[in-house]
Amino acid sequence: MNYRRLGSSGLKVSDISLGSWLTYGGYVERENAVQAIHKAYDLGINFFDTANVYEQGAAETLVGETIKAFPRHSYVLATKAFWPMGDLPNDRGLSRKHLTDQFHASLKRLDVDYVDIMYCHRHDPETPLYETLRTLDDFVRSGKVLYVGVSEWTASQIAEAHAVADRYLLDRIVVNQPQYNMFNRYIEPEIIPYSERSGVGQVVFSPLAQGLLTGKYTSVDNIPADSRAAKLDGMKKGITEQKLAQVQQLSSIASELDLTVGQLALAWILRQPNVASALVGASRPEQIIENAGASGVKLPQEIIDRIEEILSV
Repeated sequence: MNYRRLGSSGLKVSDISLGSWLTYGGYVERENAVQAIHKAYDLGINFFDTANVYEQGAAETLVGETIKAFPRHSYVLATKAFWPMGDLPNDRGLSRKHLTDQFHASLKRLDVDYVDIMYCHRHDPETPLYETLRTLDDFVRSGKVLYVGVSEWTASQIAEAHAVADRYLLDRIVVNQPQYNMFNRYIEPEIIPYSERSGVGQVVFSPLAQGLLTGKYTSVDNIPADSRAAKLDGMKKGITEQKLAQVQQLSSIASELDLTVGQLALAWILRQPNVASALVGASRPEQIIENAGASGVKLPQEIIDRIEEILSV
């Protein structure tokens, strides 16, 4: 397993990390989830990601109970807050009230004294940035949070947050968690260039386009009943014949390199030096074994150029 620095921080994280969105505490059987986490740790993955909103806290509880088996210093744990956790007016957003309530609830569910990374799960236009950043800085100063991050923020939003943090000597954002894969490259024009200049690393989610880049979907009319696409209408709509044809071409390239198409897709993401880790999901141990096989794979420029030709159609 390879490890990369998280932005400009000194923290080193495995370049493949394990998340719990849409999986743990939900449709994945508990035993499979526990086995996948243990297998990830055995393979050298030291970075585990969750959030309060995943299955309304159930994912945090399962992750917390499982990682109790590992020494606390040996792994990096991240959680998040923003999305609604109830129907009351302060049950959402990035206010001091909501962040404080949810952060302490997350610590209790995870059963840890601190988390390594606390993410703002989205940008909140209704809360002043100073209020949010001051609250997170208080968490850091208390020793309950080690690093501050955001998810799906624009380059200008991150830049504004950096300006506020610098003005008031608050802890700086060092990590962003955006969606990024071969079919969703929106972070390349602005977010990655700004992040490279300002010391922000990317921990990308949906690197396999929620399964599309694993090759398991062969036709828009043949979606496996137990797949995520069968359960999520939005994802099912994203599966097109054109994308399936592109995956087939990518599979041919992967075979030449003795890789699966999923490993090729992960290695393609990790070609970006600004990406600290590709965050994968795993509903069974075999999946995390395959994904971990992408760690350290270096794609020749000729292969990257061929991939670009396929994706540009």
